Amino acid sequence: MKKVIWITGGSSGIGKAVALKFANKGWQVIISSRREEVLKDISDKNENIDYLKLDIVDYEACHSVFKTIVEKYNKVDICFFSTAIYEPEKEKDFDLQNIIDVTNVNYIGTINCIKAVEKYYKEKRQGVISIVSSTAGYRGLPNSTAYGPAKAALINLAESLYLDFQRYDVRVCLVSPGFIKTRLTDKNTFKMPFLKTTQYAAEQIYDGLINKNSFEIAFPRSLFLILKFFKILPNGIYLYLIRKMTKLQKK
Repeated sequence: MKKVIWITGGSSGIGKAVALKFANKGWQVIISSRREEVLKDISDKNENIDYLKLDIVDYEACHSVFKTIVEKYNKVDICFFSTAIYEPEKEKDFDLQNIIDVTNVNYIGTINCIKAVEKYYKEKRQGVISIVSSTAGYRGLPNSTAYGPAKAALINLAESLYLDFQRYDVRVCLVSPGFIKTRLTDKNTFKMPFLKTTQYAAEQIYDGLINKNSFEIAFPRSLFLILKFFKILPNGIYLYLIRKMTKLQKK
């Protein structure tokens, strides 16, 4: 019997790349997002990929979709929650609506998905719940009033859930990518250090989920080490360095 993975945000970017990777490895993959036509196109091209349209902000829909998957395939071995939105131009200002929108999708939407699978995994007492955050959530950055804080919240959430689900022998895994070339990062106008492809990301994620048992899958390693170093710096030193590196000027 094929192993089963459910992927949200599966219509593009990292989610799509991970879907194709697992499908090529013989897994039954179910992808979800709001873009049904794109999902159908991906599914039509791969016999191991099925799809169910989902807006993860809809709490009841998350439960309904997961119930449908379990009823059809009898099990779900891995849940990979990677849905995200990002509007860099709106990040430059303290845009309240953008903060609400990003938080609802990137954070609350992920919580909706986790709540939908919680009972199933605790009763099953095995499996993996994978939460995609970002290295952008490690510390505060300029022009990041919504995306970074939402990703930071996901890091904290994953750490908390790891301890809660561990008692049920369920693994919670945090995925922390650096700059990956997607339709979201294509919106950036600045140079992105250590930029990698979605295929690279999928390889790292597959290896981390299947061949390793660590809590966090973070990549690329060079950027990860730099940002982890920044994370342990005292606030005064960190904020001084970031101000100098980004050449922030007083207004």
